[in-house]
Amino acid sequence: MKYRQLGNSGLRVSELVLGTLNVGHHEDFAALGGLGEEAVRRLVDIALDAGVNMIDTADLYSHGEAEEIVGAALKGRRDDVLVATKARFPTGNGPNDAGSSRFHLIRAVENSLRRLGTDHVDLLYLHQWDGETPVEETLQTLDQLVRDGKVRYSGLSNFSGWQVTKTLAVAREHRFAPPIAQQIYYTPEAREAEYEILPAAADAGLGTLIWSPLGQSLLTGKVRRGRPVPPGTRQGTDWPEPFVTDRERAYDIIDVLVEIAEGREISVAQVVLAWLLARPGITGAVFGARDEEQLCDDLAAVDVELTAEETARIEQVGRPAAQYPFWHRASLATDRPDKGEAPYLPGYAAALHAD
Repeated sequence: MKYRQLGNSGLRVSELVLGTLNVGHHEDFAALGGLGEEAVRRLVDIALDAGVNMIDTADLYSHGEAEEIVGAALKGRRDDVLVATKARFPTGNGPNDAGSSRFHLIRAVENSLRRLGTDHVDLLYLHQWDGETPVEETLQTLDQLVRDGKVRYSGLSNFSGWQVTKTLAVAREHRFAPPIAQQIYYTPEAREAEYEILPAAADAGLGTLIWSPLGQSLLTGKVRRGRPVPPGTRQGTDWPEPFVTDRERAYDIIDVLVEIAEGREISVAQVVLAWLLARPGITGAVFGARDEEQLCDDLAAVDVELTAEETARIEQVGRPAAQYPFWHRASLATDRPDKGEAPYLPGYAAALHAD
């Protein structure tokens, strides 16, 4: 396992982070796996032995049950692992049971600490933008939670590029402890983050972790053109993610991933994870596993190094459209590129000349 510095902080995290979206038995999350304490404890054992040093969860996952199970699985070894959780989404039916207000965040953190059985979380993400609460209120609350020792670091998740920039500008203005990382959705099929989100993070020095790097089972090789979706996979249920704008394009990407995997005699998941970990601006990936076999297969991705040709094939087949203003800069302004955007401009330029 390799470790990377997380944004502008001294924290080092493993390239692969164990996610827990599939932990817990709440009916709203039944399609995701429903892992219980015994199974999670075994998966955590394997992950930690492999060098994973962060477990990622959220108060939303199975409406708190995931945090309870993670806390039980980490009992007696809490100091051996970093714990990340998230707050923002509804935790009840009351008018203040959601959002990033001081009221909700403090209560959410205190409830998460109780469920996790710990006195602090190492990384607290705002799980989504709150368009009603003043950013100053949210950041002052996070700053106080850090000062109180209940939270070590804060982060952002699912923010637009302008929301990332605004949040960090307000933190600087008021000298609040700034977020150090973001967690986003980004895969060979879903590369919209390259337009604004990844450049904004690179400009600000945020680390970037990817959630659901295998596209909620879309990119495992089991979903293929002209074949029925196999049972036992998330794509074979009514789970609404991911949103795929062009299903035929997705199949084209999957075909390339499968060809590369078969040529190397490795899994499609390993190809996807290896490609993502080598992308500019990416710190690591948050992955989940339903059993030991899947976990060990995913962990092996850290030893896979794709060739330049393989990397280029995946980049080309999934390359985003050259939308404005990116096509304009790719055509006329490549002489003075911004460091955050520079890695993606060649792709936009190539898209301009594609048939």
